Amino acid sequence: MKEYVYTLVDVFTNKRFGGNPLAVFENAEGLTTEMMQLIANELNLSETTFVFPPSVPNNTKKLRIFTPKLELPMAGHPTIGTAYVLATKGIVSTNDGSNEWVLEEGVGDIPVTVYKENNNIIKSEMEQPIAEFGETFTDIDLISQLLSLEKEEIAQTLPIISVSSGVPFLFIPIKSLAAMKKINFRTDVWQEHFNTHPNRQHIFTFTTETVEEVSQVHSRMFAPAMGIAEDPATGGASGPLGAYLIKYGVIPSNADGVYQIRSEQGFEMGRPSYIDITIHKSKNAIQKIKVGGPAIIIGTGKIYL
Repeated sequence: MKEYVYTLVDVFTNKRFGGNPLAVFENAEGLTTEMMQLIANELNLSETTFVFPPSVPNNTKKLRIFTPKLELPMAGHPTIGTAYVLATKGIVSTNDGSNEWVLEEGVGDIPVTVYKENNNIIKSEMEQPIAEFGETFTDIDLISQLLSLEKEEIAQTLPIISVSSGVPFLFIPIKSLAAMKKINFRTDVWQEHFNTHPNRQHIFTFTTETVEEVSQVHSRMFAPAMGIAEDPATGGASGPLGAYLIKYGVIPSNADGVYQIRSEQGFEMGRPSYIDITIHKSKNAIQKIKVGGPAIIIGTGKIYL
């Protein structure tokens, strides 16, 4: 039997058992697509990453990212967590200061910056594709059924709209933190009305009322199509979230066009997560989206095949 070693890491937190857990297979050469999907389903984490040599020599590594049900073309917490593991374990060499990498993913090359200070990896940050805005959704009655909320608890001054930086999410603004905590996601409503629409499958809810003063937005994400009942930290949705907040004036405009936003997520699951979003905007258009945060290794394991 052949052994495949993985590292278990909590992402978007610096405390064990917070954030979003991730398994990183540091050397996945020899694994087929079918086998990677079976392994991801066996581990049953929101995502598992498999690391390969890059297709282009100047790039750093190639990543393939799987949920228990499907492969993703791009995802935030797997990218951030994998970069942290590769740097912390010395699989990719780093120097104090900022280290610029390129990781190959399904959507293409993803620029990544790994920050090292006093010989410790303190943060990883990824650049995401510019967010694309899709169709709006206007059936408030159906949204209230989906989330088990009153219609009045949905912030109807803002649009319910699909936004994507590689994976589309349906963004639903909620009026209050109290309403966010009340959400009871109805998979029966989702199955009948959302599952067959690719731009509506993954549901992202948010409010500008927060638990922590350092945060600007409080978030929850539900993705049954990925095999994820609820996600404690969704990096792939956080870049689009930042773009949404700026486009619709939730975050006030500023003179230099650089926006720093912190999203808190996972509180309702007992796994607090903090996701840093940086948006660069000029001439009324978003030019760059970055998402980042810390991580912490909590264990290792082996799969025998």
